[in-house]
Amino acid sequence: MESTVEEIRLTLHDRVALITLNRPEKLNAVTAAMSAELTRLADRCNAADEVRAVVLTGAGERAFCAGSDIGELDAYATPWDFRNRSDYCDSLRRLRKPVIAAVNGLALGGGLETALACDIRIASATARFGAPEIKLGWIGGGGVSAQLRASIGASNAALMLLTGDPIDAATAERRLLVSEVTEPSELLDRALEIASTIAARAPIAAETAKANLHAAASVPLDQALERERDLQAVCFATEDAAEGRAAFLAKRPPHFHRR
Repeated sequence: MESTVEEIRLTLHDRVALITLNRPEKLNAVTAAMSAELTRLADRCNAADEVRAVVLTGAGERAFCAGSDIGELDAYATPWDFRNRSDYCDSLRRLRKPVIAAVNGLALGGGLETALACDIRIASATARFGAPEIKLGWIGGGGVSAQLRASIGASNAALMLLTGDPIDAATAERRLLVSEVTEPSELLDRALEIASTIAARAPIAAETAKANLHAAASVPLDQALERERDLQAVCFATEDAAEGRAAFLAKRPPHFHRR
């Protein structure tokens, strides 16, 4: 399993897929080719039993991702073509495997949306998060309004969206946009450590836990509870759940096989 686009690297670390946006000279801004490749890699990760968690980061020290390459945006023939473009944030949201964003610098515009599309976000102390599109005359379209509001609350989301001004890593942690802040040299190791911990858990249970979290954000409580109980029953009937119970009784580590 490998990337076919030079600006995206994919490496496997045991059962963790590390996807790196590899365009540091352009602050890892995403081109149409990179967006299409992220879609392909998301599908590959979903289908690969050997991948149980994903880490997404950016190459270099300056940026996680500065969003879409603005130089390509005028290439769309009509606003309708622009509206229906393949969106890399949608690709990340389609991943059934848990995804950790390791935000190593600027996460601006679509880069902020990329981080928001991940399940867990940790940041370098040098990271900065912003939605600067309003300064250029438009707004984000990769889920920033809904996901930023859900993450940091309506007032804090409005402050970022309406001013376009960025926040630093400490503020992002205080507002619960990120779970942890690390020193720059420790960021990737910490992200891989979290991903490896998740990858050691029962993979079907991890995927259904993620699905339940997503559902809880968009359906009424009674429906969320019904869905959770349905998926709990599905998990309980798997071979992995039987292995977990047997390992607990035998006082040994479980060995999960995604069955």
